[in-house]
Amino acid sequence: MSAFYNVLNKQWLYKEVYTKLGLSAPAYKYWNSTPSLKLNRYLFLEKGCLPQKYAYIEEELTALNGYLPIQYASTQLNMDNHIFNFKKMRLYNKFEYKFVNDIKFVNMRRFFLEHGIRVKKGSMIRLGKLDDLPIFPHSTFYRIDDNYGVVVYD
Repeated sequence: MSAFYNVLNKQWLYKEVYTKLGLSAPAYKYWNSTPSLKLNRYLFLEKGCLPQKYAYIEEELTALNGYLPIQYASTQLNMDNHIFNFKKMRLYNKFEYKFVNDIKFVNMRRFFLEHGIRVKKGSMIRLGKLDDLPIFPHSTFYRIDDNYGVVVYD
């Protein structure tokens, strides 16, 4: 039972890897023993699988445990990513953010734990205004504040 926000727990952001190593962007294509994962337009490499001569860089890389790129997070929450981009948005301050190589990540694990939201693997999630959230018999509703909530569809 793994939630969607754990997807990067064992991954490094490739842009950070090649920037710190001074390599060209497509270098990973020649690393046959290094599994990769693509989320929207970002590429991630599995921890502990970098080629031997580049393994030393792992100590300097940013851990992304519980974090997701904002575009991917908004897709998983079935909402527009404007909620993570503008400080004037009501829910903006409910999330923790991190920038890695000018890419904005949002800490979804913290948000879900703080609000007691339980997500099973394969569940569909929707974050939105209370009036816009469809709630069905096999779904679980979580109230975030007076205007927003999360529904988990199993």
